[in-house]
Amino acid sequence: MPGKLNNDIGSVVIDDHVLASIAGSAAMECYGLVGMAAKSTAGGLVELLKREQSSKGVKVQTDNHEITIDLFVIVEFGTRISVVANNIIEKVKYNIEHLSGMKVKKVNIHVQGVRVEK
Repeated sequence: MPGKLNNDIGSVVIDDHVLASIAGSAAMECYGLVGMAAKSTAGGLVELLKREQSSKGVKVQTDNHEITIDLFVIVEFGTRISVVANNIIEKVKYNIEHLSGMKVKKVNIHVQGVRVEK
């Protein structure tokens, strides 16, 4: 269900894909994040998505003007996963609330893998 904002003049409907793009772009700016992963991990293989496809690693659910966001990420080896996850959560929450005017209920981080640089 897309996000919806109502006011005296009318309403604004924000599609979940737009919210996913905002969340994916915000997450990609965070230190320690290599990239987004595909949502489905069938067979245990994780695909690293290109920067243009970062919204495909994001799942958005809108309910009663509150947003729940699931991010599927790959982090860099040697970084503290909890710190990277907290940075992503704060950045995504701020950007979504600031740009859409809607309340973020929850941001869930699903670490799909760790990338070791060669």
